[in-house]
Amino acid sequence: MHQFLSPEVIVTGAGSLQKTGEYALRYGMHALIITDRILADLGITKPLEKVLKKAGMKVAVFSDISGEPTLSEVNRGLALCEEENCEVLVAIGGGSAIDTAKAISMMYNNQSPMSQYMGMEKVPAPGLPIIAIPTTAGTGSEVTRVTVITDEETDVKMMIASRFLVPRVAILDPELTVSCPRGVTAGTGVDALTHAIEAYISRKQQPLTDSMALSAIRRIYPNLERAWLNGKDMEAREEVLIGAMEAGLAFSNASVALVHGMSRPIGALFHVPHGISNAILLPGVMRYSMPAAVSRFADIARAMGADTTGMSDEEAAELAVEMAEQLCAALQLPTLKQLNVDPEKFMEAAPKMAHDALESGSPGNNPRLATAEEIVQLYKELVEKSYVSEGA
Repeated sequence: MHQFLSPEVIVTGAGSLQKTGEYALRYGMHALIITDRILADLGITKPLEKVLKKAGMKVAVFSDISGEPTLSEVNRGLALCEEENCEVLVAIGGGSAIDTAKAISMMYNNQSPMSQYMGMEKVPAPGLPIIAIPTTAGTGSEVTRVTVITDEETDVKMMIASRFLVPRVAILDPELTVSCPRGVTAGTGVDALTHAIEAYISRKQQPLTDSMALSAIRRIYPNLERAWLNGKDMEAREEVLIGAMEAGLAFSNASVALVHGMSRPIGALFHVPHGISNAILLPGVMRYSMPAAVSRFADIARAMGADTTGMSDEEAAELAVEMAEQLCAALQLPTLKQLNVDPEKFMEAAPKMAHDALESGSPGNNPRLATAEEIVQLYKELVEKSYVSEGA
């Protein structure tokens, strides 16, 4: 028996931002808009404020998010939410804004320390309703039950999954992604592709998540480079945006696996953006995992658009890994060396990162289960590849 969680409403199409007021009114008259500092400085909230105020709503704005969300930022947003007596949260931005909104919603009605809710379905009560409006095509957070918040004191990325964190409404307006920078387009796009791949090979996969995952790969793989090359390619932008949403629905219900488990500690300790850390891990972890899910990796190659006629499943599976590697190279995603990650410090931290990865639970969904020692070896191979490929 399986369950499949999703928002009550998913709105897609150019101009769909204008529907926000209509949906927000279902939940109250006082809205808190949540975004990050950069988007606030760019004026991203202004059209949204106008739409909500036109609907007769009172609006406050929280934009004190500097990067990937932290516990202290969530606490500041929660304080403003309580001060303004907000009834609905409207998150606009990337995964950081939407994850912050989920955490604020959760903590509004749940009083224990956030660390108590880490893991799967440990949140006891629903929070405030959320309307999620992504401006990047990547995290899928607009449709998922997952939030990831960094505890600055412990350098741990807390992954929390609960049915109470699924936004009530997701609004996917491709016009909002047109100004997304190329580097962000690439990193978030590969993040979405990773969500789809890991959902499809997850030990918790199910028929509905399989359909969503393969559809996401079909949309993202051929269109991501197009969107990266030409940000105004609206067809490509919309395909990747919908694909990221499908990937979000897939992994939220089937879970991610080893790539994400290994990725979060890299972000927490070395401040590598989440999508980038996924991208640099993806090909190597795919190759490690492939022997335990050969037919599924062959399906992934076909979903990417490969002609596998006459190939064995093993050959098609290997092709899937090669195609993922080729896409990351085409998108000019940085390596550890280009990110100025010190290789010695990275390997010193590898045992802790392996421990934190396993503690997150995600590696337990991988088709090939990895020990702490094997994860350390994968980290070592990542360092060697980065520094050997670019010179010592």
